[in-house]
Amino acid sequence: MVLLGIVPSISICCLFQTRPTTTRHLCLKFRLKPSLSRSITSMALTNSTKRKLPILLFDIMDTLVRDPFYQDVPAFFGMSLKQLIDCKHPTAWVEFEKGFIDEMELARKFFKDGRDFDLEGLKNCMRNGYWYIDGIEQLLLALKQNNYEMHAFTNYPVWYQLIEEKLKLSKYLSWTFCSCTYGKRKPDTEFFTEVLRHLKVDPADCIFVDDRQKNVEASIEVGIKGVHFKNANLLQEELSLMGIDISADEDQ
Repeated sequence: MVLLGIVPSISICCLFQTRPTTTRHLCLKFRLKPSLSRSITSMALTNSTKRKLPILLFDIMDTLVRDPFYQDVPAFFGMSLKQLIDCKHPTAWVEFEKGFIDEMELARKFFKDGRDFDLEGLKNCMRNGYWYIDGIEQLLLALKQNNYEMHAFTNYPVWYQLIEEKLKLSKYLSWTFCSCTYGKRKPDTEFFTEVLRHLKVDPADCIFVDDRQKNVEASIEVGIKGVHFKNANLLQEELSLMGIDISADEDQ
């Protein structure tokens, strides 16, 4: 096994005769050049840790997990969705999703008129409204059993932790790319290129799934294969057509 930072050497031992009755050993030791050593090390690591491609990037809300904003949150405030949109602050939620403000600042400016509301009650309302989209958890399990690398790629604030607490989504994927961490939101192409820089892969080595067509179009613009999510069955069919193995192990 070749270890990083250690330059291997090769020893060659020969027999030679100094007198008719005396035989001595001559041991010659050659040290490999650093460049050759790095090459050998790289080959060893590549063979032992080969990365499975493509990498799967998933939007979360209304792709993997139901978004409670459109029904549960208006009901919490005793409003219709249209009424809620009309009276909420136009940028506060986006700022919260980008991590520019914390939840206390969100509570202060959520409504344009600055009215108070029960922040903890709102969080509980949203927590209760999170659940897996039909068929998604089984699909994620099958992908995990087939050793696909999967990451969340989502526009969501720090409240993604509420989703994790309830659904344990990290059993299947990593919460790697959240807008609140990067200060960017889809469909900003800079967010997509940031993802590629982090993963250190070519765009063609990724598949991105989202329920919003404009986000899928942004992924295609940077060279990532995009899939517009409609339901779990159609997603499974589309992934299969793209060569993704979704055969499930019934024993697990």
